[in-house]
Amino acid sequence: LNMYEVEGVLGRGQFSIVCSAKSTSDNKRVALKKIHIPSMSSPKARADCLKEINLLQQLDHPNIIKYLSSYIDGDELTIVLELADAGDLSRMIKYFKKQRLLIPERTIWKYFVQIASGIHHMHSKRILHRDIKPANVFVTKEGIVKLGDLGLGRFFSAKTMAAQSLVGTPYYMSPERLHEEAYTFSSDIWSLGCLLYEMCALQSPFFENRLNLYSLTKKIERGDYPPLPSNIFSKEIRGLIYKCLEPNPSDRPDISNIYGIALGMTANADGSLSFR
Repeated sequence: LNMYEVEGVLGRGQFSIVCSAKSTSDNKRVALKKIHIPSMSSPKARADCLKEINLLQQLDHPNIIKYLSSYIDGDELTIVLELADAGDLSRMIKYFKKQRLLIPERTIWKYFVQIASGIHHMHSKRILHRDIKPANVFVTKEGIVKLGDLGLGRFFSAKTMAAQSLVGTPYYMSPERLHEEAYTFSSDIWSLGCLLYEMCALQSPFFENRLNLYSLTKKIERGDYPPLPSNIFSKEIRGLIYKCLEPNPSDRPDISNIYGIALGMTANADGSLSFR
């Protein structure tokens, strides 16, 4: 268990702490995510969580943070992850907002095609991400996007989850999840649409100052958000967001369709985007 030398804390979640560490055998830097096992809802949840981690370890894709291994020590589960040596998309969005600049659409496609590629890989293995949002999308110094924090949140107890859903405003929650229906591949697509919109508008499609939970829920149910200006953003990006944010899950495109559009737009990098 002394395989890793902890260097510092990278972040704290409600159930976990993430540290940067160095392998004592080969000096390779990794991230250690330490999860407090008693906050999992039941022994079954623990077993399911370990099964899910084994699944996640099988994902091997340049746009997904690699799950290297995991071990249990006392009442702590440690997951060893590839270290993302850079910021995340939410920091980038905040930076542009502060500078009062928009992210150029060509840059948005450059990042989005990589996000879609990672989700495409996950969905092709029948794995859901469950928590797609800017803070879970990391960008390396070379401009490579890595999806992280693949949703293990559902294994924690209802008590702690209820607290969490009140703390974090559910801007990325799909209409079906608000009604506590099952999370599906289409729910990931809804979150992708929210993410793409936020990269353009620098805020969530359903954000509003002093919005209460009831009116937020109503806006999400209706898919009611301010349209992006057509003189700034192409009809392709606006159309894709519109499709992903269909209130009815069966009306949303699948990830192959989205990835295909993103690939086409990235190949179209000479900037001949259509505005009207």
